[in-house]
Amino acid sequence: MAAAETIHVDGVWQAAASGAQREVLDPADAKTLAVVAEGGVEDTDAAVAAARRAFDQGPWPGTPVAERAALLRRVADLLQRDREAIALTESRDTGKTLEEGRVDVDDVTNAFRYFADLAAGESAGRVIDAGTPDVHSVVVHEPVGVCAMITPWNYPLLQASWKIAPALVAGNTFVIKPSEVTPLSTVHLVRLLAEAGLPSGVANLVTGTGDPVGARLSEHPDVDLVSFTGGLISGTKVAQAAAPTVKKVALELGGKNPNVVFADACATAEGFDTAVDQALNAAFIHSGQVCSAGARLIIEESVRERFVAELARRAEKIKLGRGTEDGVECGPLVSAQQLDKTEAYVASALEEGALLRCGGKQPEPNAVRPATGYFYLPTVLDQCHREMRVVREETFGPILTVESFQTEDEAVTLANDTEYGLAGAVWSADTARARRVAARLRHGTVWINDYHPYLPQAEWGGFGKSGVGRELGPTGLDEYRETKHVYENLRPSPVRWFAG
Repeated sequence: MAAAETIHVDGVWQAAASGAQREVLDPADAKTLAVVAEGGVEDTDAAVAAARRAFDQGPWPGTPVAERAALLRRVADLLQRDREAIALTESRDTGKTLEEGRVDVDDVTNAFRYFADLAAGESAGRVIDAGTPDVHSVVVHEPVGVCAMITPWNYPLLQASWKIAPALVAGNTFVIKPSEVTPLSTVHLVRLLAEAGLPSGVANLVTGTGDPVGARLSEHPDVDLVSFTGGLISGTKVAQAAAPTVKKVALELGGKNPNVVFADACATAEGFDTAVDQALNAAFIHSGQVCSAGARLIIEESVRERFVAELARRAEKIKLGRGTEDGVECGPLVSAQQLDKTEAYVASALEEGALLRCGGKQPEPNAVRPATGYFYLPTVLDQCHREMRVVREETFGPILTVESFQTEDEAVTLANDTEYGLAGAVWSADTARARRVAARLRHGTVWINDYHPYLPQAEWGGFGKSGVGRELGPTGLDEYRETKHVYENLRPSPVRWFAG
């Protein structure tokens, strides 16, 4: 494949029709990592046309479910074969550590195997009793058609798998547009789909920007469903573009996620250490560039000072550097734009009265941290309140804000005082209280005495402006009820995500 032939249409890798190209930068040093095609409307239309033909005329929708599931399992095996190569690509493209890249590949593998097993185990249909022996009534599942998939830059391969695996096993065809910032692992995945035997035209890829590629996919009359993961503003535009054709829309948008810690969770040395450890994990994994990041620490006032002091002490010890280097615990931000955004949020917080406990600036360069990289120190901002921008808005960087409460009702009010509703956590040694508070939180995923684990079997969605629709979990969507996943760890213990 030539350097800029990253558009895949009807089984053929090609350059952009316009000849335009884009450099993909390594965020650790801002040097060119790869050159990809910069697709446009013409490329997008060609990809949709190929997907339409493959669905309307090709064999894939009529392929038995067992065969479709078998292809997904072959893809899973290929992912494990290429595990190290893909993990390295993901690390260099996104800035995350190599170990995080390996975990991502394993999670993607599990997603393909999960949906293969789920589809293979489904019944042929649900029989409905019509009240007379002369009528046979059955509810069956059929593929939607052509699916447009728009994925984010923070977990490009994982988010692609959450869309591609269920779409394929259900018999759909698709066009995927990865983020222009981190497209490389998605290119690799589409190559593996072809290697696994997927018919031409079923999987199509257009590398390019949200405007025009994502916009065209969202409005295209031959697209039956658009699935978008990303920010609120872009998600709103996707929904607006899709509205005139009344296509199905799934949006997984942002989050401003509370991590609520009650004093009794810190009553023992191990409990205190565990809660601090997971607060670090919640806020600073992948430099905070996670939609479910626990960016808001909401802590009971009686343990606030002790907790925040230890949190800041350990945050200062997090080892920043190029993600492929041994011993590095946290990589750079993904782009100069994200670095500028992070600096602006910290500056506004300090102007509004926040107390800087650690971080708040770029680190000094060293052997594993080039001066040209987009690095920013893990930052803890104490004495925050809901009127601050840094508390209200999704920062998507290594920034943790601290708010405090004195009563259970106050904790719930603070946690729910957000326009988002993606995820959150509750820490308490009182099981009844933890479950009671979890039930009151208006967030799609709530962890009890843990943070960040997810299960392929559980739906991933959100309340409020965090999106509509569900990813993962059994197929089906109840239009009249919100779905919440409550994950409770009965034996929490320190994980030591960061050595500290």
